[in-house]
Amino acid sequence: MEIKPGTLYVVGTPIGNLADMTFRGVQVLQDVDLIAAEDTRHTGKLLQHFQIKTPQISYHEHNRSSRIPELLRHLNDDKSLALVSDAGIPGISDPGYELISACITKGISVVPLPGACAAITALCASGLPTNRFMFEGFLPTKRKQRQQILESLQAETRTLIFYESPHRLRETLEDLVAAFGETRHCVLARELTKLYEDFWRGSLKEAISLYQEKQPQGEYTLILEGTSPDRTQLSEAQLKIELRSLITRGVSRSQASRELAKLTSIPRRQLYQLALDIKITEEN
Repeated sequence: MEIKPGTLYVVGTPIGNLADMTFRGVQVLQDVDLIAAEDTRHTGKLLQHFQIKTPQISYHEHNRSSRIPELLRHLNDDKSLALVSDAGIPGISDPGYELISACITKGISVVPLPGACAAITALCASGLPTNRFMFEGFLPTKRKQRQQILESLQAETRTLIFYESPHRLRETLEDLVAAFGETRHCVLARELTKLYEDFWRGSLKEAISLYQEKQPQGEYTLILEGTSPDRTQLSEAQLKIELRSLITRGVSRSQASRELAKLTSIPRRQLYQLALDIKITEEN
């Protein structure tokens, strides 16, 4: 293919196995004027493997603000640029989208090249529904923020996809149980496309038990089944009946909301507001 001047090429790279690099991707990396890499040392190994001599410049989370104007000047000078991340498609859980958006705003052509993606690779072999899914990427590191996001997903019927690091996996699994219940089915994929590629399938409760016995290793792609559509069909009156039943048994309104959220996949905050209405009704 002919490289066009003043064009940004978004190039997918392997997520593990270097043999997954596309012929077109190799050609573009060879022929562009400059490669913007998330980690030049990491990308350097890829370039060395394919004997690519194109110069690199770093573009990552910590220098994006200062680097984007520089890269735009490069493109405005009719130079070509390839954007790559450490692994997979640029812009997925990395700052690539900000450069892409800036190029589009300035009228600079953006050409995407397909490649490997951990989320799609794990999803297609998960055994969970693939016709409708939702990618959440990395959850917040602060637990309260993480729990709030998970609560907002309790009514989600689509298959959910998360990325997680090994040192936070156990905490995240506990938060998933708190939000979705112990029986929700999940798939943990690690070392994708590599020699020791591993898929584990089971309930969230079983996942917690597994990682009480073994140390999480490697980056994880976590696939979680969505809630069944019929679990969210209770009327407001029916929900209040269920909440009242729990409250009259001595369960606090907060805990009653949390328990019913697991059973119905309705957000806890919404149920808590209904629980407050019950209190007002009973007092009147």
